[in-house]
Amino acid sequence: MAQQGVVLDQDQFCCSICLDLLKDPVTLACGHSYCSSCIEGCWDQDEQKGVYSCPQCRQSFTRRPALKRNYMLAEVVEKLKETGGDQAAQSDLTSPAGPGEVTCDLCTGPRKQRALKSCLVCLLSYCQTHLQPHYHPKMKNHKLVEAMSGLQEMICSSHDKLLEVFCRTDQQCICMLCIMDEHKGHDTVSVKAERKEKQDKLVLSQQEVQQRVQQREKELKELQQAVESFKRSGQAAVEDSERIFTELIRSIERRRSEVKDLIRAQQGAAVSQAEGLLERLEQEIAELRRRDAELEKLSHTEDNIHFLQNYQSLSSTSVSSDVPSISVPPLQYFKHVTEVVSELRDKLEELIQREWSNISTTVSTVDVFLPPEPKTRADLLPYSCQLTLDPNTLHRNLYLSEENRKVTRLKQQQPYPVHPERFTLYPQVLCREALSGRCYWEVEWRGNTVDIAVSYKDISRTGDNSYFGYNNKSWMLQCYCNCYTFRHNSVDTAVSGPQSSRVGVYLDHKAGTLSFYSVDSDTVTLLHRVQTTFTQPLYPGFWLCYNASEEIMKLW
Repeated sequence: MAQQGVVLDQDQFCCSICLDLLKDPVTLACGHSYCSSCIEGCWDQDEQKGVYSCPQCRQSFTRRPALKRNYMLAEVVEKLKETGGDQAAQSDLTSPAGPGEVTCDLCTGPRKQRALKSCLVCLLSYCQTHLQPHYHPKMKNHKLVEAMSGLQEMICSSHDKLLEVFCRTDQQCICMLCIMDEHKGHDTVSVKAERKEKQDKLVLSQQEVQQRVQQREKELKELQQAVESFKRSGQAAVEDSERIFTELIRSIERRRSEVKDLIRAQQGAAVSQAEGLLERLEQEIAELRRRDAELEKLSHTEDNIHFLQNYQSLSSTSVSSDVPSISVPPLQYFKHVTEVVSELRDKLEELIQREWSNISTTVSTVDVFLPPEPKTRADLLPYSCQLTLDPNTLHRNLYLSEENRKVTRLKQQQPYPVHPERFTLYPQVLCREALSGRCYWEVEWRGNTVDIAVSYKDISRTGDNSYFGYNNKSWMLQCYCNCYTFRHNSVDTAVSGPQSSRVGVYLDHKAGTLSFYSVDSDTVTLLHRVQTTFTQPLYPGFWLCYNASEEIMKLW
């Protein structure tokens, strides 16, 4: 039983400084015991202060006590060592701090113990052993909390007091003395009260976040399903298109074979008929030549009797012919067949060209989802595109600068070379880039009047029909000093909105949307929006009055 009691109380026989079983134990007047070397070493560090205290209960002694060995404790410790208590105690009490755990501030040596509690008064963290003095009645005013790091952050840097108050006016934690100082008259509550209020708001925020997560997870699942369906649909369309084009190719090959067979059959029949006529003609010619030879021979005979006797028989005998007179046509033969087949080819290519635009537009409008219409400049900027002006389209009264991003109208014409894409009547220019997706660009303009437009590539370059907005191939916003006008196919629409020297243009080719914005700093205001169907890629274009300029801004 005695041994069992020792085992049960073995924690009491460890030195609170080294955390090992007592070695050469000594007991202070306060009743706490330590290894002789441990307490001596502790007091050696406080020699200059002249005050010696118990590391656990903090009882101080004005004189350094004379230490005497506690023989009873020494005997008990020896028994613990004999029964293996040393190893058990070491195993129970030794709990080194792991990565990220708070360590005890009083432990020494390389193996600091894990802290269990932190004191907001001492601003220290303690392991199980060094925490014991805080359970003494004299330290009941000390506030223990779960072990935490950064205790100094909980102390007011101005008054060295615990941060117990929250100033709602300045939204910061303060101490009680701060209320009487720089935070006097502010709206203040206890940290605990503010925490509760914020905790309630945090719960609501957490609920909103969780709902948002659920909504987003639902959207994610729907989008994933849409993507899979989109892939299957695309694959099916590829296979169906391949099958249809294969059938079309087979049909054309079949017709080609049929035409070839028809030509060969007609050729064979005509050649066979002609060869029969050739044979009969050759026979007739041979007979006529024989007859001619007999007549020639008779004409040269000197015997009158023989001449007269044979003349009757030769002259009365005629060469019969069943071959009609033959008229050979000009060497055309199957030329008309080639013309008809060529006409079929031209019609087929024309049909394919005409329908290809419809097929291409239909394919380009297919999408997994359509993003929401941009409402702010921040929403528009991700669609920014890099644009440059095309010198080959530049009217001779225009001049390019800023790496072909700025155009200025001049009074005198420039010696630009002749080019089929150059505008010759109106001072206009197009960009190089063809736009067919979602694009955004901004134009800074100066002068009395400028036009900001988009156009198909095949817009006329000469004549009245080449002016942006006066045809069905271009859309144009005209900017004056005090107003705007939109024009398409010679139809004008008055546009109201804030005046600005910068205009933003957003194109969603698939959706058939063209939007013009007035841009002021980071704010955009919609001026006009077009909803139509674009059948070709679009090219940004510009028209300028005299001494005006337009510059495509760098947003990329």
